[in-house]
Amino acid sequence: MVLAATQNNAVDKLASQHNLSSNQATDVLSQLLPELGSRIQGNIQQGNGLESLINALGKGNHQRFVDEDSALDDPNTEMEGNKILGHLLGNKETSRQVASQVESNTGVSSSIIKKLLPMAATLLMGAMSKGAQSSGLLDNLLGDSSGQNDLLGSVIGSMLGGGSNNGNQTDAGDIVGGLLKSFLK
Repeated sequence: MVLAATQNNAVDKLASQHNLSSNQATDVLSQLLPELGSRIQGNIQQGNGLESLINALGKGNHQRFVDEDSALDDPNTEMEGNKILGHLLGNKETSRQVASQVESNTGVSSSIIKKLLPMAATLLMGAMSKGAQSSGLLDNLLGDSSGQNDLLGSVIGSMLGGGSNNGNQTDAGDIVGGLLKSFLK
């Protein structure tokens, strides 16, 4: 969903940058994006994970990664992607394990996959940021520091088609999925 909805030709651009075919780049990114999404879901379940995600989406201007053609050519994009990976994967060993797994599934060298990992992270955060902006989630959450948990449950519930979560723990997959669905509208 993320790759199909980017306004730039992210797959073709990344394929060209790394001497891959579009199909190879699509295969790699199609495995990296869900893995990174599941890492975000895991982070949301921890302590202040959801609050940290909301703050990151609000401060990072991440949507430029899906809106601007030049964003994937900017050297700062890789640096930003590595910061995102640091939060999601924790260390380089985990990145190597992810790259190795994707290599075994796609046949693309893990050294190329390691270069694509930061780009996949920026694309995913860009799509989620754009979804949060278009749904009004960020404006509502960042503008209210008191009662944030109640507001959070209410906004996420309405974003996902329901009401308030009534004190029940919100499913992290629904949050990430909801942000991405908002992006695709």
